[in-house]
Amino acid sequence: MSKRRRFKQSNFLKDRLAIFAKEALKKASNLPPGTAGEKMFKKVRQADIACHVDEWAHSRGPQPPTWSNDDP
Repeated sequence: MSKRRRFKQSNFLKDRLAIFAKEALKKASNLPPGTAGEKMFKKVRQADIACHVDEWAHSRGPQPPTWSNDDP
């Protein structure tokens, strides 16, 4: 049985998600309108949601998440 490679992350998940979202938003804004840009914006939104879920999960008194539907 092979051994699983493990490594410690140097940054918190919330920080890594924020960096990813910022870079992906920059890439998406440079893409022409179409499916590639929409997919990138979807990834940005997913990273933002994951950041909020991580924040909620690590809070002292977890409360049910409040979702707002900003999409038309």
